[in-house]
Amino acid sequence: MMSKAYASMSREELLSLKEELDKEFQGYKEKGLKLDMSRGKPSIAQLNLSMGMMDVFHSESDLKCEDGTDCRNYGVLDGIPEAKRLLASIAEVNPNNIMIFGNSSLNVMYDTVARAYMFGLLGHTPWCKLDKVKFLCPAPGYDRHFKITETFGFDLITIPMHEDGPDMDMVEEYVNNDPAVKGIWCVPKYSNPQGYSYSDEVVRRFAALTPAAEDFRIFWDNAYSVHHLYEDKRDEILEILEECAKAGHPDMVFKFTSTSKISFPGSGVAAIATSDANMADIRKYMVVQTIGHDKLNQLRHVRFFRDRYGVEAQMRRHADILRPKFEMVEQTLEDELGGLEIGTWTKPLGGYFISFDALEGCAKAIVAKAKEAGVVMTGAGATFPYGKDPKDSNIRIAPSYPTVEELAVAAKLFALCVKLVSVEKILESK
Repeated sequence: MMSKAYASMSREELLSLKEELDKEFQGYKEKGLKLDMSRGKPSIAQLNLSMGMMDVFHSESDLKCEDGTDCRNYGVLDGIPEAKRLLASIAEVNPNNIMIFGNSSLNVMYDTVARAYMFGLLGHTPWCKLDKVKFLCPAPGYDRHFKITETFGFDLITIPMHEDGPDMDMVEEYVNNDPAVKGIWCVPKYSNPQGYSYSDEVVRRFAALTPAAEDFRIFWDNAYSVHHLYEDKRDEILEILEECAKAGHPDMVFKFTSTSKISFPGSGVAAIATSDANMADIRKYMVVQTIGHDKLNQLRHVRFFRDRYGVEAQMRRHADILRPKFEMVEQTLEDELGGLEIGTWTKPLGGYFISFDALEGCAKAIVAKAKEAGVVMTGAGATFPYGKDPKDSNIRIAPSYPTVEELAVAAKLFALCVKLVSVEKILESK
């Protein structure tokens, strides 16, 4: 396998290489592939791990939670006590500071932004009445986060991501000096898409922020809190609510969590953890919005997982399915692209994605090329605010959904597309 850096090759060598790659690509097109690597969806094998949840109720007495509430009926705004304990254990917070919602943490995040927009936070001016609202967006990041705040018309500000978290010098500069900055999106553990985890220093610097806006909030999406790929190598991060309380800023964080990639993504349980004051503020509006969320689903999760140890056992089973897929993609990229100097990629210890950085100006073309041959990737640019990657280089790879056999084909085809587009890009400059 050729490992000579493409940039050091002569024009004649590159043209000859392109001819070979074009033939190989045509062979893939003739296969008629239909593979989807566009989102971090659990595979069917992963969904099957939770099928026992369907059989946890056997009689009327099974349908009551520990305080005697019949979970088939109305009521219990915050969530049943045992569900609060289970989700609190996953979020690493006090059960008194967590509220249980429906199946989607993204829905909870949207509603949290909407409440601030319509009604304000803790008595402050509703964001809809302000001339301008700015939101910080560490990028590459989660496209659906950015879309929420874009939908509300906020100005999105890109903050570069480093291996230990967002560029905190920039975060501090914006937050501490501009009262129009009202929030920041964070995926602090096994970030989407790079798989980075925030260092202790970064978490403490978040807690020590002195916002110019009293209603500034950190939107801390701990989506991958227990989603380790390896037992002996795992990232751990400081608990943000505790750190903020220590720093004298107990109200500064909304922490989100769910069982979406623990049980069933479409039928999980989501929650928000925050301060007593923020909890009271949320309840004031929630009591109008709903009489209570799906308590049977909450109870079903508790009966199936029982406690944090049950969740951790489940996540080891998930890891056994995911780990070979991640390792295969990483090894394929190394085998096919190593030494060519046309791309770099992350090797996360958990989460759901691998982040690939192509040569500048190549990401959209690579994704389009892959689609032409039957492999759908996340749209290039999606990992940046407004869907615009200023370098057009970042591509999110989602290895979870395809089978191992399908993934082997998709990873090789992706590498081939990287080679083809990179050769064409370098030829332009020769």
